[in-house]
Amino acid sequence: MSAGTPKSLPSSGQKSIQEICHPLSAEESILTPSPDVGNTTSSIGERDLSLPNGTPVDTSSPASSSSLLNRLQLDDDMDGETRDLFVTVDDPKKHVSTMETYITYRVSTKTTRTEFDLPEYSVRRRYQDFDWLRNKLEESQPTHIIPPLPEKFVMKGVVDRFSEEFVETRRKALDKFLKRIADHPVLSFNEHLNAFLSAKDLNKRQGLALLTKMGESVKYVTGGYKLRARPLEFAAMGEYLDVFTQKLGTIDRIAQRIIKEQSEYLVELREYGPVYSSWAAFEKELQEPLEGVAGCVANCCSALEELTEDMSEDFLPVLREYVLYIESMKNVLKKRDQVQAEYEAKLEAVAFRKEEKTPVPTDVEKCQDRAECFNADLKADWDRWQNNKRQDFRQLLTGMADKNIHYYEKCLAAWESLIPMLQDKQEAKAETN
Repeated sequence: MSAGTPKSLPSSGQKSIQEICHPLSAEESILTPSPDVGNTTSSIGERDLSLPNGTPVDTSSPASSSSLLNRLQLDDDMDGETRDLFVTVDDPKKHVSTMETYITYRVSTKTTRTEFDLPEYSVRRRYQDFDWLRNKLEESQPTHIIPPLPEKFVMKGVVDRFSEEFVETRRKALDKFLKRIADHPVLSFNEHLNAFLSAKDLNKRQGLALLTKMGESVKYVTGGYKLRARPLEFAAMGEYLDVFTQKLGTIDRIAQRIIKEQSEYLVELREYGPVYSSWAAFEKELQEPLEGVAGCVANCCSALEELTEDMSEDFLPVLREYVLYIESMKNVLKKRDQVQAEYEAKLEAVAFRKEEKTPVPTDVEKCQDRAECFNADLKADWDRWQNNKRQDFRQLLTGMADKNIHYYEKCLAAWESLIPMLQDKQEAKAETN
């Protein structure tokens, strides 16, 4: 996080994998519209609209009329899509009770969709509620890539999870998580998202429902059948994700090392500047230049602190988000393989009965349809993810360049301002002589 002392918080189209460019490449590509997913949005498991506390959806309270008017960005639609659902996560608040201390965030929604009873909502949610939503999306939409949440647990004593810096970093991540879902052509229509955005009362919690993966695993049991081979396109996806993970890991390690060295350098600068100030008190003839040097060091110190904070709070979280995104994508690839293995196993079973000349069982055809739908959804989400990644990394690297330029310009200006002072001092001394 910040190099200083933490402040306390106040109470879907298809494209060949070979065409995919490197995450840092400047090459543009057009996102192909998602295939028809009308038959793939149905829940795989039970359609449970109950919220974490088991209370029914309550949509009786509209949000303030000014809650989102200044936040709507109508000009950032992705690839010409018409956006009709806007969400924002802001206003973190700390809650202290006898049992626990936690942070809640205001989730504001503005929409024209008929699935919602009101055009605006404003509710408060804590991290567990976001986690509940993601689990429900993963459970009901197994063919789609669900955006990641920021990691819940932090090392005690290393990061203060109630510090203003940490809470703000998490708020940005939660806001991005919801915005990615709201922009998705399928996930944004999920009934659990509707409940999350519109349900009013989540105060009386009876504990977060534990979602088990057992039911999902049973669905994909294939009797020990092993997948023959992952299709080339999806195999290339897996290889790309492996390489991308290695690149991000290397950048993350080096960036953290740079931040550590900058923080150590910052400590030295804070001790270095005052030395010139104390020296100036004993050297009247050099007092002004020495105090000028102390001021330059202070300005450089301030610029370095700002650069380190930006790198910790803006650069590293994006890298970590994409590492978690890759884990989510690999899980979806595994599920796709399970569906394909199930289809191949049933196809082999039919082949053994071929001599009987019986028609292809209906369950085999359904399994084939299911595999094809899975492939189409995954390809569409892959293209969408690639598009988002290019935009995110361009913005990230551009911001990093601007902040480094600002840092060096600020340091240069500080030292250049000292030169006229030294020259005037030298000229005055020459005139005296």
